[in-house]
Amino acid sequence: MKELFHKYKEVISYLVFGVATTVVNIAVFFICKDVFGIDYKISNAIGWFLSVLFAFFTNKYFVFASQHVNLLAFFKEMILFYWYRILSFVIDMALMVVMIEWLHISDFWAKMVTQVVVIVLNYFFSKFFIFKKKV
Repeated sequence: MKELFHKYKEVISYLVFGVATTVVNIAVFFICKDVFGIDYKISNAIGWFLSVLFAFFTNKYFVFASQHVNLLAFFKEMILFYWYRILSFVIDMALMVVMIEWLHISDFWAKMVTQVVVIVLNYFFSKFFIFKKKV
């Protein structure tokens, strides 16, 4: 069992912190929308922003164990991380609008579907473009 965990540690860590990031995103979305009465698009943006902030540090240090050699390298990773998260946010928002406004799917199910798509995209972006192992 230990060997299996060690072999898939990165993926397991990503899934654990991905779930935590998703919980932050969803919780902030529904608190903003339902408690504070903020429009779902703005609530989605606020949830995205706070969850990306959480995700950067957890992905950098706990999932991909990325070590930066200097401050420039740190900010390069952060800029790449936000760039790709902005890309996944655009996809997230587009899917939300399509599902809620065009297909009339409930905001709950639209949010659930978009989060699955975003988690897969973000893992791919992080592994191959942001926190790639230095050779």
